[in-house]
Amino acid sequence: MTLGKKIAGAFAAGVLLCAGILIGAAASKPKTVLHIITLKWMDGVTEAQKQSVMAGIEKMAADPQVGIKNVWLKTLKVQGEGYNNVFVMEFASEATFKAYADAPAHKEWEKLYVPLRGESTTHDATN
Repeated sequence: MTLGKKIAGAFAAGVLLCAGILIGAAASKPKTVLHIITLKWMDGVTEAQKQSVMAGIEKMAADPQVGIKNVWLKTLKVQGEGYNNVFVMEFASEATFKAYADAPAHKEWEKLYVPLRGESTTHDATN
C-alpha cells in the first residue's frame, strides 16, 4: 500500500469518526417531565420571602419520596406582563410527576409558597 493510500485511508477513518461523534451528539428526547412555573409575586413580598420559597424547592427536591430529579431556580427571562420569576422541576417520569402533587413535602412547601404567590402559570412537558 502506498503512502498516499495510507493517508487517504487515515483521512477517511477520521471523517467517519467525526461523523459518528456528531451523530451521537444530536439532541436526545428524554422521558423525564419538566414542570415549569412562571409567577407574579403578591404585592409586598420581600426578597427574603422569595428566597425562602426557592430554598423550599431545594429542600423538597432533596426528599427522595418527591421524585424531583433536577431544579432550575435562577430566572434569566420570563414573558408575560407582570410575571417576574420562573422555576423548573424535572421529574424522572410521568408517574413521579403525578405523585408529586400529594407528596407530604410538596404539601408543606405549598404552605410557604401559595400565600406569597400572586398569580402563576404552569407548563408541563415530556417526550
